[in-house]
Amino acid sequence: MTEANLMTDAAEKRAAAKPHLPDAQTVTSVTHWTDRLFSFRVTRPQSLRFRSGEFVMIGLLDDRGKPLLRAYSIASPSWDEELEFYSIKVPDGPLTSRLQHIAVGDEIILRPKPVGTLVLDALLPGKRLWFLATGTGIAPFASLMRDPETYEKFDQVIMMHTCREVAELEYGRQLVEGLADDPLIGEMVGDKLVYYPTTTREPFHHMGRVTDNLSSGKVFADLGIPPMDPATDRAMVCGSLAFNIDVKAILEGFGLREGANSEPQEFVVEKAFVGDGI
Repeated sequence: MTEANLMTDAAEKRAAAKPHLPDAQTVTSVTHWTDRLFSFRVTRPQSLRFRSGEFVMIGLLDDRGKPLLRAYSIASPSWDEELEFYSIKVPDGPLTSRLQHIAVGDEIILRPKPVGTLVLDALLPGKRLWFLATGTGIAPFASLMRDPETYEKFDQVIMMHTCREVAELEYGRQLVEGLADDPLIGEMVGDKLVYYPTTTREPFHHMGRVTDNLSSGKVFADLGIPPMDPATDRAMVCGSLAFNIDVKAILEGFGLREGANSEPQEFVVEKAFVGDGI
């Protein structure tokens, strides 16, 4: 048997040894941003239709061969031919302890039933849109920042993203900086998108939590813009449960009301975001 035949035979045996995954999609790329963060892209089911900002259930099989699934926001926009996800790595996490080791060519489970509240349809018309996120909570906004509809509906889009260290901002930084050269929406984005990244532990040109920078008015002073006004401002929130609760209170303090798909208002909160236990 030739070397080529041996290699083909070995590959076929590995493929045969893999358990069959339901709703399987194939990994097309993986990027490890830090020892705690990674992103990956997978094939997109032909039948999948979603609104930018929605999430799906993805996962792998556990030791018993049962699907182990978690809600993940789709980080790619609705027009993308592939699906992108952005994830934290948790050493003892039931799913991410496995998911962080995926490689190109591997399969994951993807249930093609998108849902979520972080969609433009859940907001009343306005002039200025705020994306408020911590950590991997930037994922749904990675989708919305690349969607033409975002810039058709709003005059200004402000992405506030807070992480502990500078390296954890890299995914968002590269995404935002790449938009200017995007052949599809580069001209639409223009100077409409304002990126306001901050850190909480490592020194950076902007520091502090999203909540503190909103409450103190620092972000408005730094950007030279007026405080939030329910007549013009809309907001989307994605982070830990505690973060969401704190930001909700701050937004309500500005006079904004929480909305939903069924009743659009001035702001929406993603309640399905998975925190450090994944």
